This record gives sequence, C-alpha cells and structure tokens, in this order.
Amino acid sequence: MINYPVQTESPPLILLKNWPNAQEDAYSVRKAVFIEEKGVPEDMEIDEFDSIADHALAYLAGQCVATARLVCLPKLSDSEGRAGSIGRIGRMAVLEPFRGHGLGRQMLEALIQRAKSLGIREFHLHAQVDAIPFYERAGFLTRGDIYDEVGIPHRDMILILSQDNH
Repeated sequence: MINYPVQTESPPLILLKNWPNAQEDAYSVRKAVFIEEKGVPEDMEIDEFDSIADHALAYLAGQCVATARLVCLPKLSDSEGRAGSIGRIGRMAVLEPFRGHGLGRQMLEALIQRAKSLGIREFHLHAQVDAIPFYERAGFLTRGDIYDEVGIPHRDMILILSQDNH
C-alpha cells in the first residue's frame, strides 16, 4: 500500500538490491506507475530480466517512491573486436507526487556507477518518448525510429562513456 504524500527534508536513501530483496518495493512502485497510470498489462510488467538485474530503489521517510533496474547483457564485440557487456537501464518509475525532484537522476547515476564498477561503459535503454529529454540531460543519444512497446511510444537511446569518465 502506498501512502501519499511523504513530507521530508532529508535526502532520499538510494539502495541497490537484488530481485528477492527489491521485489516487494519495486513492484509496488512499478504497479502504480506502469500498470495503473500508463496501462501496461500486468502480466507484462515482470520479466525474465528482473531476477538477474540490479534494482535501484529510492526511499523517503522509509517509503519506496522510485525504482529502476540495470541488466548486464553480453556484447558480442565492438568495432575493434573486443567483447564486453552492455548495461541496459530500464523500468525507471517515480511515483507521481515525487517527480521533478531529482530522484530519477539519482537512481540513474547509482546504476551507472554500479555498471562502471563492473567495467561497463556502454548503456542502452528503451525510453518512453516523453522521457527522452530526461535521458538526454544525462548524456544519452537517441537512435532509430519511434516504436510501440506495450502501447507506449518508445525510442532507443545509448550512452557510451570514455575510459576517462569516472
């Protein structure tokens, strides 16, 4: 059950958790945002990537108000023939009363830092079209055409960090 609104002056607590430890809180936020607000079919919200993902959760006054996930996918090779991994960021959801206060940015930064600690420097995501400016501010670039994913217009985005980015 989600209680609104949480009033707090303290900064959010951002935690990274595996799926067994994140599932209850992450799903409550994703259900409110994706299923109830955006109309995503409930049977499509949980997928095979949740169990292998790192989940970022933002807490205010002990209540989870935002979530996102990082999935590490194998990269066959780059233009120079090097293998590696790609970080796919997704399922970014912030409860409506808490949007516009930097929670999404903080979760995105936490997931990018986690990926960098694993040696990942390339990130892909499927952005809802209305969220493209948010990801562009973080350095992501659009690529490809707009397409439909679960009834919502999306566009692929990518971010490649140089070895100098910390």
